[in-house]
Amino acid sequence: MGIFNFYNVRKPRQFEHKPIYYDPRKEALEKRIHQVKMELGVEETDYEQYKEAIRGSFIEGTTHLKKSKNKGDDIRNRVYKNMRLILIMILLGVVFWYYFLR
Repeated sequence: MGIFNFYNVRKPRQFEHKPIYYDPRKEALEKRIHQVKMELGVEETDYEQYKEAIRGSFIEGTTHLKKSKNKGDDIRNRVYKNMRLILIMILLGVVFWYYFLR
């Protein structure tokens, strides 16, 4: 049996994808060609419009996320509220333990 070593635990291997060849000019050219074809009416579908339409639809479909967005709540505010709730629960647990289980 091996000895367990808790101080020098190996990290799991990370996925590293290195593309063989990437040409940003070619990608920009293809995007521009697609835009020109859309303007001329040669291509019917524009997937970029779908992406923009889908981007905010999840928040608009849920009532609680829509309310928090309208209030102006951000992630930092939600984390603060969750931490405050956890601290209150711990405090109530300690008070319960002190008065009833001690």
